[in-house]
Amino acid sequence: MSHLTLADFHYDLPPELIAQTPLPERHDSRLMVLERATGRFSHRRFRDLPELLAPDDLLVTNTTRVFPARLLGRREGSGGRVELLLVRERELGLWEAICRPARRLKPGCRVEFGDGELVAEVTDRAGPGRRLCRLEHAGPLGPLLEKLGRPPLPPYIHRDEGHPNPEDRERYQTVYAEESGSIAAPTAGLHFTPEVLGELDGRGVERLPLTLHVGPGTFMPVRSERVADHRMETERFHIPPETASAVERGRASGRRLLAVGTTTTRALEFAWSDADGRFGRLEGDADIFIYPGYRFGCIDGLLTNFHLPGSTLIMLVSALAGREAVLSAYAAAVEERYRFYSYGDCMLVI
Repeated sequence: MSHLTLADFHYDLPPELIAQTPLPERHDSRLMVLERATGRFSHRRFRDLPELLAPDDLLVTNTTRVFPARLLGRREGSGGRVELLLVRERELGLWEAICRPARRLKPGCRVEFGDGELVAEVTDRAGPGRRLCRLEHAGPLGPLLEKLGRPPLPPYIHRDEGHPNPEDRERYQTVYAEESGSIAAPTAGLHFTPEVLGELDGRGVERLPLTLHVGPGTFMPVRSERVADHRMETERFHIPPETASAVERGRASGRRLLAVGTTTTRALEFAWSDADGRFGRLEGDADIFIYPGYRFGCIDGLLTNFHLPGSTLIMLVSALAGREAVLSAYAAAVEERYRFYSYGDCMLVI
């Protein structure tokens, strides 16, 4: 649908519906169930999920772990405040970072974090607002980032810089997170608790993991007015052979496959070869952009949060459920005072 424009994915959201903190219990989130075939929707709670799934369903999750990629430091010499958001390690010790203020960070500039335990030296530009930085530190980087870094919360979640919320380190992370590498959480997974996972297992739902490390491409705004002109940034993914085999068997036998989140969806759809009925690759760099007109080859349903207007994420959901049905469901969610975005409520598209 090359005629679609950014305005086709707009909706009005009162700012007070943007969730600023997580609920006391993850599984107490509200759950809107949207039927693909009819466009009808109903209102449930996330803890009802096991009874909404069939015993032979496949449920695929993204087990990436968010690392504390946000660093606040000072430029050597001037003492000017600098913020780095580490995006990805290009080679050993050399990181691509989103910087503020980027205009002051020229090659050769050095930034100190903490008491100088970590130093970033700018080596080159890496695009608008981005720099390549050589990190200097003694000892392993992981524990140092845990000490000096902060969770990379999205900008619509407001925190006092002087008093960060320690709860974010745990709650902006799924309970099944494993391999570190993401700068944003796969937020559809934030609602799961060990209790819900146990109920799913007891019901016979087969849970399968994969990893897609969430990068800037997931939340970068669409700047082109014509949707088809947008290009996604690449994100690293890996599908374990056991997951691939289970998905291929399940698709061949007609079992329903549900993806937890848009990141899981992109990994599966990018890797799937519809012509062969199997995966064409199990790892690599996914750059797939899914919007209405896309023909899904792998997934049948999706668990997802409520997304920003005009984002690639609401476009993906619209590709699966239909743009008009999604916008109608979003209007109902606003009227019913659902909580939106990362720490908000969720939707099951089946």
